Amino acid sequence: MNALVPLPVLLPILGAGASLALLHHPRLQRWLSLVVLVGVVASAAVLLVQADHHGPQTVWIGAWPETLGIVLVADRLAALMLLVSALVTLAVLAYSVGQGMTEDEEGAPISVYHPTFLVLVAGVANAFLAGDLFNLFVSFEMLLFASYVLLTLGGTATRIRAGTIYVLVNLLSSTLFLISLAVTYAATGTLTLAHLAERLAALPDHVSLMIQLLLITTFAIKAAIFPLSFWLPDSYPTAPAPVTAVFAGLLTKVGVYAILRVQTLLFPDSPLSDLLLWAALLTMLIGILGAVAQSDIKRMLSFTLVSHIGYLVLGIALGSRAGTAGTTFYVVHHITIQTALFLVLGLVERRAGSTALMRIGGLARLAPLLAVLFFIPAMNLAGIPPFSGFIGKVGLFQAAQQEGGWLAWTLVAGGALTSLLTLYAVAKTWAVAFWRTPQEAHEALEAIGGGGEPVPGHDTGVVHEHRGHVHTAAGTVSKQDIEEARRLGDDDLPDRDFHTLIEAGEDNRHSPMGMLVPTAGLVVMSVLLTVVAGPLYALCERAAADLHERDPYLSSVLGEDRG
Repeated sequence: MNALVPLPVLLPILGAGASLALLHHPRLQRWLSLVVLVGVVASAAVLLVQADHHGPQTVWIGAWPETLGIVLVADRLAALMLLVSALVTLAVLAYSVGQGMTEDEEGAPISVYHPTFLVLVAGVANAFLAGDLFNLFVSFEMLLFASYVLLTLGGTATRIRAGTIYVLVNLLSSTLFLISLAVTYAATGTLTLAHLAERLAALPDHVSLMIQLLLITTFAIKAAIFPLSFWLPDSYPTAPAPVTAVFAGLLTKVGVYAILRVQTLLFPDSPLSDLLLWAALLTMLIGILGAVAQSDIKRMLSFTLVSHIGYLVLGIALGSRAGTAGTTFYVVHHITIQTALFLVLGLVERRAGSTALMRIGGLARLAPLLAVLFFIPAMNLAGIPPFSGFIGKVGLFQAAQQEGGWLAWTLVAGGALTSLLTLYAVAKTWAVAFWRTPQEAHEALEAIGGGGEPVPGHDTGVVHEHRGHVHTAAGTVSKQDIEEARRLGDDDLPDRDFHTLIEAGEDNRHSPMGMLVPTAGLVVMSVLLTVVAGPLYALCERAAADLHERDPYLSSVLGEDRG
């Protein structure tokens, strides 16, 4: 037993209650939230050290006899996920405080934001520590409640619409999860993962397969695995920047973590490996093809988020220690990179007034620090050597090569193609948003009439249309970008482009330090993942060994009661 195990859940829950009590003291709310998350980081770091040196740390909650109550387990995998998520949420909260001090968003009071954010943090921590399926279900419901509130902050029509879709999809997932719990309990008489690991093997094959399909489908919705990923690209980009950042970094990873946990602990000899491999391949390719077609940076990154979930599923589907180690390392990398990139986009939107490629340009010259903060994690996301993204992909490809077989090699080819297309997508963003001048962006927008239609009889610079592109004096504009420009006149995006804002002297030329420092901190953290890649990957390999041996987890939870 270790009394520290509940702290990453308990601290943010108590902090949320205290923060709500400080409704009329926003400054105290901010400091309280920051102190709570510092405490979560510290407790997660201690748990990781203890789990690595002394094995899984376990605590039974409540006055129930052991094996009957709620159990929280911090093994190497859970503790590592806790630490990374705590560091990321601390950076996002600091960014939120910096943003709120300079530009409080109308209709999004801090008094609501802080307690809700802490409930989200508690839900994430509880999901990683949960030692039984019902407690995991409770964690998902905490995430759903908190994420819906955060997603609809400000109450704009677009956010409410996106939030409604998000809630409907997750209610479906929750219903399916409840059905899964009912079937599992009826078949085994328990929902504790350690007990299930022993009892599922005694079930008829078709019953075990049905339980596995129900659980994997539930978690696949949460993880946005194709074809259950349709909801994500329309939900995340509408939220405020810090909310989108924490969603992109963490929420889908909770689903991936759940799949990894049940596949290694409950279904070590899974008959669904080939199905998961196909899902990984399609998630990578469909996601990245969606990304390269986007003309808004937020939507592009949302599609890359879906695409790179495929890498994580690849490692799980291989069912080997090497694959699990690669997935664990890549989860750490992807949480950090995606969160950093969405925080950078918040700074881009503040500086240029938009994240639509049709409306911005020249950021490399006008905001060089912002350009560096985007460039480093973007190259890391694409897997450029020697960054951690490259190391993680190589680890996964080597695991697939060790597995052998034409399907595994197809996944390697699909992963390499996805990496190249990711590089293309971020390079396109760099060339347009950072390298092209604001004047060129303005001329291209004017050439199609500003609202998306070429102006008849007006010297707009339109030369001709060819193969789905409009060729203007300012360059070539795709039909996709024109369609995007048509939608720029609504309430979601400004009526003027970056060049117009500069000419009017209305662009925000200085980014608050409270937003820059947390963003830069995450970018530095992403670089440090490369510096410490050797020890970190070794830790991931030890975590993978524990998962596949299963004995350390089962002994820690069940002790002498092992069947």
